[in-house]
Amino acid sequence: MELTVVDLSLYLGSKGEVKELCGEVSRSLRETGALLVKDPRYTAEDNDRFLNMMERYFDRPPEFKRLQERPQLHYQVGVTPEGVEVPRSLVDEEMQEKLKELPKEFQPSIPKGADRKWRYMWRVGPRPSETRFQELNAEPVVPEGFPEWKDTMDSWGYKMISAIEAVAEMAAIGFGLPKDAFTSLMKQGPHLLAPTGSDLRRYGQEGTVFAGYHYDLNFLTIHGRSRFPGLNIWLRNGQKVEVKVPVGCLLIHAGKQIEWLTAGDCIAGMHEVVVTNRTVDAIKLATEQHRLLWRVSSTLFAHIASDAVLKPLGCFAESSLASKYPAIYAGEFVEQELAVINLKGNKGEL
Repeated sequence: MELTVVDLSLYLGSKGEVKELCGEVSRSLRETGALLVKDPRYTAEDNDRFLNMMERYFDRPPEFKRLQERPQLHYQVGVTPEGVEVPRSLVDEEMQEKLKELPKEFQPSIPKGADRKWRYMWRVGPRPSETRFQELNAEPVVPEGFPEWKDTMDSWGYKMISAIEAVAEMAAIGFGLPKDAFTSLMKQGPHLLAPTGSDLRRYGQEGTVFAGYHYDLNFLTIHGRSRFPGLNIWLRNGQKVEVKVPVGCLLIHAGKQIEWLTAGDCIAGMHEVVVTNRTVDAIKLATEQHRLLWRVSSTLFAHIASDAVLKPLGCFAESSLASKYPAIYAGEFVEQELAVINLKGNKGEL
């Protein structure tokens, strides 16, 4: 199945009726949990600039990268080393039971332990001057030896957030909510540019799991095109789809916070990153071209503001499922989710 591709220029430049286009966005999020977008403000060169820098960073020695580690802040800024983040499917018994119900060809690869990927968390956008959740709104960490770091991270991050905000407005209109129903809750949210780095020299064997089967705890997640394939997503009907992001497109998929706000009308999309035969082919080509063998994802997690309340909005408050999504501060929800996947440390003790 091919994911829907939405050209955001049709919305951004529109002075007239866009209801049908917005309905396409909300329908895609509801039925598949994902969509592809083209954004005229983004270029493939933007993605390449970002990937080039992150490949060089992840290729640095582990002892250098650990200087940017902040476990006391739940790894919500700086680097998260490989072997720390635990995939939800390893610790969530209810999820494990649901996995058994999937047809064999749609079942995910089951990891043996924590994810074999590094991740870097970079805050994008303004933070609240006062918040109940200081550790979720900490200052960013800049590694030494990368003078272009802040400019590159902020430039890429703001482009990704701009695309998310357009999609959030379109989704709200498509759901019959006010245009700013979602974006008003996103203001000063702890948005995270969170690229992952997976070492294909060490872990390039087919079947290796870099990110075990899981959902994202945030509102919407957006990715640029990776240089190495390997991302699988699950549609609402349980079908497993290997994602192929066309050049010039961005992938967006639903997180747990939009599920909360829509009382389950949108379900947080499940996904994994695993070495496939296509990944192996890409490794061979990169080796021949003498390129760095790190699989970098240009991922951004867009969040609802920590001090905003998550609860079903508008018509979704009348849903028969609304009681499954009780009101909770977004920051409290995030902390609960982080504790499950081993990222809510206590002064470095996990």
